Amino acid sequence: MKLLRSTARVFTLVLISVIALSNSIQAQDELGVYEHLDDTISDDLIFTDELFNQVNIKDAINKPTIISLVYYECPGICSPLLNGLADALEKADITMGKDYQVFTISFNQVEKPPLALKKKKTYARLLTHGDTENGWHFYTGDSANIFKLLNEVGFKVKKEGNEFIHPGTLIVLSPKGKITRYLYGSTYFLPFDIKMAVAEAAQGRSGPTINKMLNYCFSYDPAGKKYVFNVTKISGTIILLIAFILLATLTMKGRKTKKTDQIKNS
Repeated sequence: MKLLRSTARVFTLVLISVIALSNSIQAQDELGVYEHLDDTISDDLIFTDELFNQVNIKDAINKPTIISLVYYECPGICSPLLNGLADALEKADITMGKDYQVFTISFNQVEKPPLALKKKKTYARLLTHGDTENGWHFYTGDSANIFKLLNEVGFKVKKEGNEFIHPGTLIVLSPKGKITRYLYGSTYFLPFDIKMAVAEAAQGRSGPTINKMLNYCFSYDPAGKKYVFNVTKISGTIILLIAFILLATLTMKGRKTKKTDQIKNS
């Protein structure tokens, strides 16, 4: 009976911890990246490029494609992310327009092609090789297409006033529009990672993201506009782990005690 009471207390602790952790994670469900590896984007996503051309995104993907989801008037991580991407592309041993292409897509529906063109001119100047004119496009779109695309690639943003809180991530697609890789970062990307992601996408191969654990351990701080170590999530996980180990130990001990008593009484 004493063992049962102890087990019940441990179970209650586990349940409380699970609820607390669940509430903590649920509060962040509207922000972050939820990987949809091997999913293929829809064939009816229509966006407008920097020259006012209406483009079906799926039809425009005819080679490995890196998608950067930003908004052009972002005061936070969007510009550093695009700078980091441009720097990595400049150093990577692959050629834009031949080996891959880049789609930068704004998730702010109020932004229009003139602003997209301005951004294209800014970042095209950072690359000295490859066909930036036809290899790097900057898109804008309406709310319906934006919402559908974000949902399909698992990219969750949250609007606060005129600004957005959002993660910093590149999404790599195969020539058939299949999601093959997520590359996490806000200011820096390794040229080797970019090259490998493009090579994998060309073959239609996908795999788990190495930085997935980092994404779990860190969350975006909208006030400081940076990623910070998520103490609540990690400590909650540790508490759950300890509680489960304790529960398993008590359960095993209870079974051994019961077995011993049965042997003695037989």
